[in-house]
Amino acid sequence: MFHVKHFDVVVVGGGHAGCEALHAACRYGLNAALVTLDKNKVGVMSCNPAIGGLGKGHLVREIDALDGIMGRATDLSGIQFRLLNRSKGPAVQGPRTQSDRQLYLKAIQALLAQQDYTLIEGEAAALMSNAGSVTGVRLADGSEVRARSVILTAGTFMRGTIHIGDKRVSAGRMGEKAADELSLQMESLGAVFGRLKTGTPPRLNGDTIDWSQLELQPADCDPVMLSFLSKGPAVQQVSCGITHTNGHTHDIIRENIGKSAMYGGHIEGVGPRYCPSIEDKITRFADKSSHQVFLEPEGLTTNCVYPNGISTSLPEDVQEAYVRSIQGLENVEIQQPGYAIEYDFLNPQGLSSDLESNLMGGLFLAGQINGTTGYEEAAAQGLVAAIGVAKRLKGVCPITFDRSTSYIGVMIDDLTTRGATEPYRMFTSRAEFRLKLRADNADQRFTEQGHTSGLVSGHRYGVYQEKMKRLDQCRSLLSSMSVSPNQARRVGIDLGLDGRRRNGHELLSIPGVTIANLADLTPKLAEFDTESLDQAAREALYVTYIERQGRDIEALARDLSVKIPNGFHYAGVAGLSSEMIAKLSAARPASLGAAKNIEGVTPAALTAVLLSIKSQSLKNTG
Repeated sequence: MFHVKHFDVVVVGGGHAGCEALHAACRYGLNAALVTLDKNKVGVMSCNPAIGGLGKGHLVREIDALDGIMGRATDLSGIQFRLLNRSKGPAVQGPRTQSDRQLYLKAIQALLAQQDYTLIEGEAAALMSNAGSVTGVRLADGSEVRARSVILTAGTFMRGTIHIGDKRVSAGRMGEKAADELSLQMESLGAVFGRLKTGTPPRLNGDTIDWSQLELQPADCDPVMLSFLSKGPAVQQVSCGITHTNGHTHDIIRENIGKSAMYGGHIEGVGPRYCPSIEDKITRFADKSSHQVFLEPEGLTTNCVYPNGISTSLPEDVQEAYVRSIQGLENVEIQQPGYAIEYDFLNPQGLSSDLESNLMGGLFLAGQINGTTGYEEAAAQGLVAAIGVAKRLKGVCPITFDRSTSYIGVMIDDLTTRGATEPYRMFTSRAEFRLKLRADNADQRFTEQGHTSGLVSGHRYGVYQEKMKRLDQCRSLLSSMSVSPNQARRVGIDLGLDGRRRNGHELLSIPGVTIANLADLTPKLAEFDTESLDQAAREALYVTYIERQGRDIEALARDLSVKIPNGFHYAGVAGLSSEMIAKLSAARPASLGAAKNIEGVTPAALTAVLLSIKSQSLKNTG
């Protein structure tokens, strides 16, 4: 039994939200404790062995800019770095990596070990309170951990239930006890829970995969790191395999669809529509003859492979049958069956922008308990909650997260104003200001703020200042350039016939113009490092588009009162995704303002609807 001790903050849960919250609390100098069921699993990757991606990579960079640990741990454990959307603009590119599970866990634990905190192994069974404010946590063994604030990051453990076919097991994840008592106690305090679900695929023995039949996807030759402090990969890089389901696979699943926990009526929770199970894919996309499957190694010293794209809640024998129908997997061995997990979450509309709950003062919630899914969303919330605690207890200079400054701000605003009816996932399309909220400039948006607040270390701030010094010198040189149309023409740049001279920034804003073109005009550019040159080029490329995007957003804000005609045909709107069509068709909002408040409806979708309404109006008046 743990003896009573008083802390500034107790973090409940050692997942991604909890680890980020704990580390941030320690950086602020708070006396912190971590309560977790198993100290050896602090920082574990409970589902896919990957960090980052589109939208998610932006969140990791913002966490890192504030001296968080997810990006650093990812770079120390990354075994396949890839920049998603490399062929598209920097605003929608997403850094991502496969990680070695064990190396990631060790990296997180090593980074936490550098901080001064108390680790308590046990189950949080109840919140303690007095006069409407939290006073700590009571453990299942009766111990009391007193604290001025509590950050609850329970993940999928609150009344977690694993489903495999018609089998149901109470668990927070495979092999680990659910936190039923905490859910029951919070209900007695007035908490109203909803149910969500997520899923995972069967884990495969890589030694039984016929890799010779598969296409291989190598790591990038020029890897992009997740942390601004990292210079390159720390460990060996590997390839992933790519295979596909087929007609026989789909037939097996259709024949057994009633045995799926989801389709058999055993699950009431809503799953993520953008990360569907294989049963959902076969049902919802019946016209597709195959679905891509990525075979992702889980580490350098294990033969376990994660088949991304075939999560399931079908019985084990059916899982084996459909997996073995896939090319390259004909003789594969399943090391752990796939399963769906259903769990409690609280409506995040009951949270402040600091993620403090309206249930009681000093109680902060972060991660999947708020209706989100994904490691990156959870870690970002853990960071926000810790900043909220430091603001509450120490009066630190707050850090501003809003829709115009960060993806974290977009997520927090979405959750606290719109709530969650399905697991929330970050996408670049959710951000109105995505052209300026790029992964590459997250440090410019946050590191200065973080240092002023006391969250960012002197080391990171020094690295940032050096970077900005080089970048400012590069910007100054570009601004001082004066290039005539004749000079530009000699290096392949056509400025037209107006005769006006341009500086370097203006030239780089022209599509197709590169730093290499300018280096031929100004040899001094060769004195700068590649990072500074690339950053200056990205800034120049987007400046005109950012100004235009700002005007579009202002115009949309003025048009929120525009009425949407009765019977408006959303399927006929150019550029509207099938998800947006489904949401808007079901809700039938009366105006653009009402459409804006529908969970998941993006600014881009609103703009598309507005343009369609105006177009139809012009036709009718014509």
